[in-house]
Amino acid sequence: MVGQLLLGLSILVILHEFGHFIAARAFGIKVDKFYLFFDAWGFSLFKFHYKGVEYGVGWLPLGGYVKIAGMIDESMDKEQLAGPPQPWEFRSKPAWQRLIVMLGGITVNIFVGIFIFWMLELKYGDAYIPASQAKYGIVAGPIGEKIGLRSGDQVVSINGKPIVRFDELTNPKVFLDNAVLNIRRGNQLLNITVPSTILNDISDKESDGLEQFISAFPRTKFCVDSVIPGNNAAKAGLKHGDSILAVNGNNITFFDQLQQQLNAQKGKEVQLTVRRNNDLMKLTAQVTTEGKLGFATKVDNLVPVHIGYGFFASFPVGATKAWSNFTNNAKGLGKIFTGKLSAQKSIASPIRIARMYSGQFDWFNFWRLTGFISMVLALMNLLPIPALDGGHAVFLVVEMITGKPLSDKFLERAQIVGFVLLLCLMVFAFGNDIIKGFTK
Repeated sequence: MVGQLLLGLSILVILHEFGHFIAARAFGIKVDKFYLFFDAWGFSLFKFHYKGVEYGVGWLPLGGYVKIAGMIDESMDKEQLAGPPQPWEFRSKPAWQRLIVMLGGITVNIFVGIFIFWMLELKYGDAYIPASQAKYGIVAGPIGEKIGLRSGDQVVSINGKPIVRFDELTNPKVFLDNAVLNIRRGNQLLNITVPSTILNDISDKESDGLEQFISAFPRTKFCVDSVIPGNNAAKAGLKHGDSILAVNGNNITFFDQLQQQLNAQKGKEVQLTVRRNNDLMKLTAQVTTEGKLGFATKVDNLVPVHIGYGFFASFPVGATKAWSNFTNNAKGLGKIFTGKLSAQKSIASPIRIARMYSGQFDWFNFWRLTGFISMVLALMNLLPIPALDGGHAVFLVVEMITGKPLSDKFLERAQIVGFVLLLCLMVFAFGNDIIKGFTK
């Protein structure tokens, strides 16, 4: 997981810094250094010089940078600003050129994110379960039940718009836009509003938060498909084709009901009522401490719809998915700033991001997460915080409006303030994830 995270971030950081590099060179601005990771206190793992630029890999894996001549940046090199501006320096160029240089990295991250999702759509296409196949309704988890949902509810529309794909129920827009779920429950029609604070509950559960809201799969009937030899199910006498009708006398129709009953009896013996062909029988089974019996299920025939796209048709689909990651995270930040979403529950450090990657390399998952992180990096760098690209861009816009550059002294102090803010944010994110790891 760590290796995949470092690989994905390294690719994105190099491309981000290349955006600054190529824009600076296009306007004739000298670049002194191009580094992956930081060579703090002048120490680097590897470096070489080519056409007046020092390329290298630093030892501190917290990003990367390009050192642009005549610019107040993370190097805080004041000596380069002591003399008069030179024609090849950043400070001697018009404000609009400097703005393009500062936004070059963000622009490349956006293009890279769109390209990755475009290629994923081209290679893998799209697959989903049609909402029409959810004939027994949804499986509501504890978080869903908390806002009034029940297993078996039929979600017919969201904000009055009929749903086509079952996964629309767990689309981030449902949580970010205070969606109204239009429900059919028996003969009743109900409207349930998803509260603006629900992401706090979902974030608490991390990996299975969405499942505890609404399961990714519709409610289904089931039977025993295969039994693991030597496991509790085999010892109890369960066989292929058996239908479990009750657990300790509690009737079972759907698979989620079986899971609920077994979870309530973890580590205990239960009596199963089983139908085999046309015969009813009683079997005694031991439930594991994880709430399992040890068999694979055969559920109702859910047939996913797969859509393949050609080279050009896949572009708008991939671009839409990439841009959705950008806008959804922007909305999430907005909820943090307005107090509707807890920063402690939602801000992730590289520790939590690494856990998003699989323990084994999976090509699709790697590029999907890398594309997602590329859009997040673009958003984070756009924030108007000194020391980030967005902070530099704000100062340049102010200069363009006033017609007067901000003083070097102000820019130096702003850079220091920005570093302190970023350091505090980093300590908060890492500390938060470490504490969560120990308290689980």
